[in-house]
Amino acid sequence: MDSKIIAEVGAWVGEAQRIVALTGAGISTDSGIPDFRGPQGVWTRNPLAEKMSNIHCYLADAQVRKASWQNRLGSPAWSAQPNPGHLSLVELERAGKLHALITQNIDELHQIAGNSPERVIEVHGSMRRFMCWGCGMRGPMQAVLERVRAGEEDPHCRTCGGILKSDTISFGQQLVPEVIDRAMQAAGQGDLFLAVGSSLQVYPIAGTVEFGPDLAGEAGEDHRAVRAGRQRRHARAPCRGAPD
Repeated sequence: MDSKIIAEVGAWVGEAQRIVALTGAGISTDSGIPDFRGPQGVWTRNPLAEKMSNIHCYLADAQVRKASWQNRLGSPAWSAQPNPGHLSLVELERAGKLHALITQNIDELHQIAGNSPERVIEVHGSMRRFMCWGCGMRGPMQAVLERVRAGEEDPHCRTCGGILKSDTISFGQQLVPEVIDRAMQAAGQGDLFLAVGSSLQVYPIAGTVEFGPDLAGEAGEDHRAVRAGRQRRHARAPCRGAPD
């Protein structure tokens, strides 16, 4: 991104009062957490990893679940620390400018960095919690990982015997409508939309770029959108949310 665009975006941030940020896997790669589709992405290096992210394969195949639990046990996210990208969003909140932080990430690095949990909208859930597919019970993931370390290859719910998984949205699993509604509403309330580390290819959440400007237009607001990523960077203003 050239210096002229950087200066222009900096001016937008200075003027904005209700910034809405959307973050994807790209913001956490500098913390040592690989993305999914990039050159060093999880699925690029290990195509079988995509099967572990599919809810139908996960529920049907104990071997997939066993591999998933080993994958969770060794995830680099447990030792990852927030990077300057996360910290910059904390600064926006402290300055009173951050209206909402919509994230596709499951690592909770935004909260660890210092963003208020109530301001963070986790559209894909959190890897730091487990859930039971049978009874819906939830709790800290580390409690189940201790069982895996102790030798349980495919731990089940101690209440109902159901299958346990991370409290995240897998492929083939329904998104939580209330969470998506909240994200869309928040996007429409902003006067500056920042997309950081997201390819904007995964819907419906990529639609916040389109949905937000529509609502803002109805309210008579000037809505600007900026996208920053590791591969491509561009800025548009005013933005009507046309997809890339």
